Amino acid sequence: MFTLLTSLKQLVDIITGSIVFNPTLANYKELFTGYRSNFSQLVTNSFVIGGLTVVIVLGFSSFAAYSLSRLGWHPLPREIILFWLLFVHMQPPIVFIGPFYLIARKIGIYDSILGVVMAHVVLNMPMAIWMLQGFFESVPKELEEAAAIDGCSQFRTFWQVILPITRPGIAATAMLVFIFSWKDFLFALTLTSTPKGMTIPVGISTFVQAYSIRYGEMSAASFIAIIPAILLVVFAQKHIVKGMTLGALKG
Repeated sequence: MFTLLTSLKQLVDIITGSIVFNPTLANYKELFTGYRSNFSQLVTNSFVIGGLTVVIVLGFSSFAAYSLSRLGWHPLPREIILFWLLFVHMQPPIVFIGPFYLIARKIGIYDSILGVVMAHVVLNMPMAIWMLQGFFESVPKELEEAAAIDGCSQFRTFWQVILPITRPGIAATAMLVFIFSWKDFLFALTLTSTPKGMTIPVGISTFVQAYSIRYGEMSAASFIAIIPAILLVVFAQKHIVKGMTLGALKG
């Protein structure tokens, strides 16, 4: 609420801390149409990066999780893989900054959307595999056996039986991956230097300048940045709750 109110104030009202003021949309207008602003491009970048990250992460992690939960892995290598994924997920993100920066420079994707997507995919993949693996294990094996008796292949069983049943869990995983990608600041800052690949969090930081802080525009941008996360939670709360509890049920 404080952020929203600040975004509707003139600079003089912000500085003086006025409680009573005349609301204005000047900060939002400057944000999207000002000659100094590239916020529209940053919003587009954030949506594209978040969407690509979700698609890639779910595409790979769903197959990996299904393999770990259903394809008869020996307990030892399976536990080693799961432990390694958990270990990677527990590392402070800053540990990966150096390698990601060097890789992005080496393969020519520095300062691009692909560079940021690469980092977000690697960081979110372990969490997604862990979550989906729990969801897949909660599906009774009898359903797969019945599908096999009906002549379904392993892939067809996965596509037509497992995925529809675990849809709430997949939706919950997708939402978390998108939110983590949307709010990332560290990698979007390190792997970009121009608006071509920057995201909203990086753009917000640019309002803090050498001799001034553009409080109004910063508040307007911050409020816009939290809207997608709020909408995801509000409109998909049922799927999130169901998905979070699905992996805790067996049989």
